[in-house]
Amino acid sequence: MLRVAEQYAGSDTGLQRRANEDSMLARAPLFVVADGMGGAQAGEVASRIAVESFEQGLDESATPELALASLAMEANTRIHELSHEHAEQAGMGTTLTAVYVGEEEVTIAHVGDSRAYCFRDGELIRLTDDHSLVDELIRQGRLTPEEAVEHPQRSVITRALGPEGTVEVDTRSFRARAGDVYLLCSDGLTTMVSEALLTQVLLTHKRLRDAGEALIAAANEAGGRDNITVLLLRLEEVGGSAAAASEEPGTLTDLPAVPGVQADPDPSPPMAQAITSPPATPIARVTADLPVDAAPVVRRNPRRAPARENGAPRSRLRRRLRRATTLVVVVVTLGLIGSAAYLALQSVYFIGTNGRGLVTMYNGLPYRLPGGIPLYTSAYVSGVSASTIPLARRRTLLDHSWRSESNAASLIHSLELGQLE
Repeated sequence: MLRVAEQYAGSDTGLQRRANEDSMLARAPLFVVADGMGGAQAGEVASRIAVESFEQGLDESATPELALASLAMEANTRIHELSHEHAEQAGMGTTLTAVYVGEEEVTIAHVGDSRAYCFRDGELIRLTDDHSLVDELIRQGRLTPEEAVEHPQRSVITRALGPEGTVEVDTRSFRARAGDVYLLCSDGLTTMVSEALLTQVLLTHKRLRDAGEALIAAANEAGGRDNITVLLLRLEEVGGSAAAASEEPGTLTDLPAVPGVQADPDPSPPMAQAITSPPATPIARVTADLPVDAAPVVRRNPRRAPARENGAPRSRLRRRLRRATTLVVVVVTLGLIGSAAYLALQSVYFIGTNGRGLVTMYNGLPYRLPGGIPLYTSAYVSGVSASTIPLARRRTLLDHSWRSESNAASLIHSLELGQLE
């Protein structure tokens, strides 16, 4: 039989947010992290409702997976209804990651991009899939983990509690082991701290309090762009559970490992590849030097000799003039192309999201030059979180289509008024 032997719970506002919209519950054997989102203080309300829904504990008549999913769906209904009753809380939502420690198994319920990990035998195993746009693109093979780090829409989540009347909750259970350490956290940690550093901190600090404080400090040292919430729990064996004792050390086959993704979401649009034609093969100019005694005798007309002797300087002058003319034409052409490109950038707009996941109107083209130089600038940031927009509408609105300024502004204005269905 397993139980929680040690635990830590900590939350920090971070360095760039005015309020903390994360909520948590650490009451063994149940642990919950919720990361709220929405205008004003709506995110704080949504995350608090989610956590409150779990304070009553699990229904013992149901399996842990069904019980956790039921509580998550109840929270979704409460948040959704409240967002429609109060205009200032319209569109609010929250992520949810919950862990229940049973006698031999650990059960997880998950919605959004907060995460759960298991630290076992010095190895960090990710137990949840992010419900985010970039993670979906990675799973589809359309984006690499490296590209996801700088993607302009890396903060957009595709599933949350509250935005819609119903929600799909991921649940899974697996055999736990004495000595396992479980980490639950909001994305304020994982977007700032790599999984390699998470592992190093957990290896270095044996006390969970020391490890938790070090993780929060590391996220703030990296920039602290979001609220940071960390829950840690360590399991121990009581009563001599035969199932737990029979586990071979280091065996991870009972854990559903999920590939880690180091992300932090403006999804950078794919780079446009320049098409260049291969250079023309130069024509070699070959001359042969003949010995004086072997050179043929050429009879010249004395009257034509001066003209031929003066022709070489004139020929060189003509070549220089042609080269100078070609250079001027190239410079003028490049200048015209550059001017046209600049004018095009000023007249083209597209809609995406900024680092906070808010719908934003950008001026320019949705591409980056080598070296990460963007061809776009932010023209207007709305107060609408992309996660509150229905998925089908979100895909068409945030597809980086080129738009006129009036068209992009009209769409965002309608979105802010709640008229964009």
